[in-house]
Amino acid sequence: MTSRSSAATARTSSEVRAVARTQTLLKGENGAGTVRRTTLPGGLRVVTETLPSVRSATFGIWAHVGSRDETPTLNGATHYLEHLLFKGTARRSALDISAAIDAVGGEMNAFTAKEYTCYYARVLDTDLPLAIDVVCDMLTGSLITPEDVDAERGVILEEIAMTEDDPGDCVHDLFATTMLGDTPLGRPVLGTVDTVNALDRGRIARFYKKHYDPTHLVVAAAGNIDHATVVRQVRRAFDRAGALTRTDAVPLGPREGSRTVRPAGRVDLLNRKTEQAHVVLGMPGLARTDDRRWAMSVLNTALGGGMSSRLFQEIREKRGLAYSVYSYTSGFADCGLFGVYAGCRPSQVPEVLKICRAELAQVASDGLTDDEIRRAIGQLAGSTVLGLEDTGALMHRIGKSEVCWGSQISVDEMLERTASVTPDDVRSVARDILDQRASLSVIGPLKDKQADRLHEAVS
Repeated sequence: MTSRSSAATARTSSEVRAVARTQTLLKGENGAGTVRRTTLPGGLRVVTETLPSVRSATFGIWAHVGSRDETPTLNGATHYLEHLLFKGTARRSALDISAAIDAVGGEMNAFTAKEYTCYYARVLDTDLPLAIDVVCDMLTGSLITPEDVDAERGVILEEIAMTEDDPGDCVHDLFATTMLGDTPLGRPVLGTVDTVNALDRGRIARFYKKHYDPTHLVVAAAGNIDHATVVRQVRRAFDRAGALTRTDAVPLGPREGSRTVRPAGRVDLLNRKTEQAHVVLGMPGLARTDDRRWAMSVLNTALGGGMSSRLFQEIREKRGLAYSVYSYTSGFADCGLFGVYAGCRPSQVPEVLKICRAELAQVASDGLTDDEIRRAIGQLAGSTVLGLEDTGALMHRIGKSEVCWGSQISVDEMLERTASVTPDDVRSVARDILDQRASLSVIGPLKDKQADRLHEAVS
C-alpha cells in the first residue's frame, strides 16, 4: 500500500475524526466485558473488549480472506501471504518485527483458515501501543520482495511436508476433498507443492492489494485496554501508511462454489505405510449461520466431544479399538461438514466403522437420552467459560464474530442459547444430519481386500 503526502495524511485524519462511528455492542458490569465497535470512514472496523482485572492485552487484525477465495492456480496464496507479512516493511526488517515483541516478553503469530486470516500479538497492557504499531505496520507496509517470496517458498514446502507426515492431520484435508471436491473449500489451505512452486511475487502482491483493503479488515483487541485509545493508535498507524482509505476497493461479494456438497457414498483411500489407519466418516453438516447450530453443538458433544461421549465409550473404553476417537463440525458461510475421526490398527478399521455407523444410525432414529443432553450442555457451558479466561481467547471471539457474523453475542447469551436446547431440538437435527448417507476418507496401509470392504461402510 503506497504512502501519501503529509497534506493528504492530515486531511484523511481530519475526515476520520469527523465521521468515525462508535457503538457499544455489549455492556458489562463496571466496564468489564464491555464490547465496543468503531467504524472508520474507509470501512475499517475496530472492536474491543475491556477486561480491567488483567495485566495483559491481545491485539489482532482479521482479514476477510481465506483459502476459499483462491482460484485453482492461486491455491495456497493466502497462507503464503501470511508468511510474507512477517518478512519486513519499509520501517522494520523481519528481525526487527520479531525482536520488538520478544523484547517485551510478548507472543506474536498468525493463522490462515478457509474463510479468514488473523495476525495477532499478546503483550503486557503497558506494551499494547508497541503491539498495535508492529502488527499494523506488517499489515499495511509489507514489502513482499521477490527475494522474500523465494526464500519463504522453501519454508512453506517444509510445512506442507510436515503436514503430510502427520496422517492424523492430513486425513481431514482428504475428507474436505472427499466431500467438497476440487472447489475452494475442498482444497488444502496450505496449497500443494505444485501450486506453491508456481506462485510468484506478482501474483501474491496482486492478491494482497485486492483483499487487504480496510473494508475487508477487522481490528480486534481485548484486555486491560481503553477503546478510544486503541482506535486512536490504530488510526494513526493506518494513516501513517496511507492505508486508511482506498479508492480501488474490491467489494466483498457472496462466496459461491460450495453450496452443493458432492454426492454421498464416496470413499477416498490414501495408501501409506503407517502404523495406524486414520479414518474420517462423515456427511454434510450445517452452515455457521444456521440457527440449528446450537443443537448441533450439543449433539456433537454428546456423540464424540469428550471421554463420556458415546463414541469414546463404545470404541475406546468398552472395546479398546482406538486411542483417539472424536466427532467434529466445520461450519462455513454456505455449507458445513460433520465428521467422526478414529485412529486404529488397520485390521480394526471395519469394526470401528461398523460401530460408528451403528451409533450414528441409532441417534438419528432415537435421539439422545435426557442425561446425555444435560451432560453435553454442562460440558459446553464449562468449556465456553473456561476457554475465555485469557485475553487471546477474548480477542479471537470478538474478532471472529465480527468477521463471520458482523455482530457480537455475549457469553451469557451463548450459555442461554445452549441451555435452551431441548431433546426435540437435538432429535430433529440428528435426523437431518445423521440420517444422510456418509462418505469416507482413510489414510493407512490397507490391503486390497480391506480397501474393497471400505465401500460397505458407506453403502
